[in-house]
Amino acid sequence: MLEPSNQAIDEYLAQQSSLELLRFITCGSVDDGKSTLIGRMLYEAQLIFDDQVASLQSESRKHGTQGEEIDFALLVDGLAAEREQGITIDMAYRFFSTNRRKFIVADTPGHEEYTRNMVTGASTAEVAVILIDASQGMLEQTQRHSFIVSLLGIKQVVLAINKMDLVNFDQAVFDKILQDYQAFAASLAFESITAIPLSALKGDNVIVSSDRTPWYNGPTLLGFLEQLELGSEPSTAGFYLPVQWVNRASSDFRGYAGTVAAGKIEAGDEVRALPSGQLARIDRIILGDQLLGSATAGRAVTVTLDKEIDLSRGDVLCAADAPCEVSDQFEVSLVWMHKEPGYVGRSYWLMLGTARVGATITGIKYQYNINTLAKLSANELQLNEIAEVSIKLDRAIPFTPYAENRALGGFVFIDRYDYATVAAGMINFSLRRASNIHQQALMVDRAAREALNGQRARVFWLTGLSGSGKSTIANAFEQALYKRGLRTYILDGDNVRHGLNQDLGFTNADRIENIRRVAEVAKLMLDAGVIVVAAFISPFRPERDAARQLFADGDFVEVFVDAPLKLAEQRDTKGLYKKARRGELPNFTGIDSDYEAPLQPDVRLATGDLSVQQSVQVLLDYLDES
Repeated sequence: MLEPSNQAIDEYLAQQSSLELLRFITCGSVDDGKSTLIGRMLYEAQLIFDDQVASLQSESRKHGTQGEEIDFALLVDGLAAEREQGITIDMAYRFFSTNRRKFIVADTPGHEEYTRNMVTGASTAEVAVILIDASQGMLEQTQRHSFIVSLLGIKQVVLAINKMDLVNFDQAVFDKILQDYQAFAASLAFESITAIPLSALKGDNVIVSSDRTPWYNGPTLLGFLEQLELGSEPSTAGFYLPVQWVNRASSDFRGYAGTVAAGKIEAGDEVRALPSGQLARIDRIILGDQLLGSATAGRAVTVTLDKEIDLSRGDVLCAADAPCEVSDQFEVSLVWMHKEPGYVGRSYWLMLGTARVGATITGIKYQYNINTLAKLSANELQLNEIAEVSIKLDRAIPFTPYAENRALGGFVFIDRYDYATVAAGMINFSLRRASNIHQQALMVDRAAREALNGQRARVFWLTGLSGSGKSTIANAFEQALYKRGLRTYILDGDNVRHGLNQDLGFTNADRIENIRRVAEVAKLMLDAGVIVVAAFISPFRPERDAARQLFADGDFVEVFVDAPLKLAEQRDTKGLYKKARRGELPNFTGIDSDYEAPLQPDVRLATGDLSVQQSVQVLLDYLDES
């Protein structure tokens, strides 16, 4: 027989484990009272311990923001810098529960420079509590936060009109703010907006209905959150299980582990593997050492199939009669989250579900002014900016639009070098041309052209500072190849900018596009069986690596024409460095634009030590030996 105290604990834990979980986010302008509101909710609901209350009282007296009263914001603002400045900087998560529901709340910064923090918090939230200071009315930050909330797919909004005590709980003020907000939000994708008059500082309508708002008959904030019916998945959503791990526990066992992203699956159901399209039936559904009859969204399980099919990490198991889409080109909403800008033509890792695939930004349709929602032209993305963007993947992957399923429609961009998260995105739709453009089979292929030319095609990519000797060496190298009777072509940086790339300038974005185009041309020439010599500064490592990835191993030879900046300036036959030093040539590599030297070039030519002919001989030797 359990002791009463132990029995009570067990009963409480059992009751809590059965409660539904609601994730919500609080957002609003600086000083709207987000942290104070959360702190008040926890305090009034008696969800903090006595020692926390004592510490809170001590901290409140120390900071003196509320006189002798408790400053509830200090309960959430955990960083010393936040407490000193009186603003939220970092994103804070708090878990609490009542007898009706469990909650995870994300308190996000109001400042525009912390937009990425807010996006992170909103990405998993089901409800947004948007605060407005009643004494200030709706501000640009209110519009910005509402737009981001809508963009992230949150359909239900609580409009918490706070600090009603500063306007004497005037109903006319409340009504005017609500009217203004509804007019603005008409263009957003919200399904419901519930307005509540509050005083987070005094506690009005937070937990208990206030007698100072007799004109308001709606719920308190906590009451609303407790009773809110959570939206279900769209009716079109079928069963989706992204495969995270192929489990080969023994030679006769092959299981596919992952978390169900949508729908329900039962043993015996027919499923389709994507992108292969192969069909099979669910044999067993396993959770630990248990066999389950079914599994629903959110459940992490291992499934076995009645036969072996082509299925690996990153693939998706779907209901056979309701598969998701497969594509390699998309229009997406992208939130840039890194100090290094995002450029058209630059390649990243895309992580969607359990898949990792190379992705390139192919175009920026427009960038949002997220304070006014105006659509602006852009050729690069800076930290915290949001844009509608086209992307192309290295291969087709299964997906759903983000509006239908976050797990298979939301993704992140990862830097290929340091693996930092640089952006978060939401798939809007597949670009249909991805499915109706196909590679045309040609009867005469590269091997046939190489046989006719009597040579193996290569691309020698010469990179280095202006004045390092790239063009001079390229010309001499081509002459040596010509004397051998080999078919060649030089792609020179200056020459290409007179024709193919005459529309490009010298911004970082234009430089990236310049190299992307040249790499594609070099690939076509390689396919024609020609030895290509490309001489370009090509200052950025990611673009040179992206160029290399277009070619098979051994076809692309990166040649670092290595001359120190001082030597390159001494050779300044065109006077470019002098102009750059005078500020007449902005974005000049080596002066006010970086050059990222190759880390492991195939060939290094130290032109401070080697003559032109010696450099050419190094290249000829490499050609003969490889």
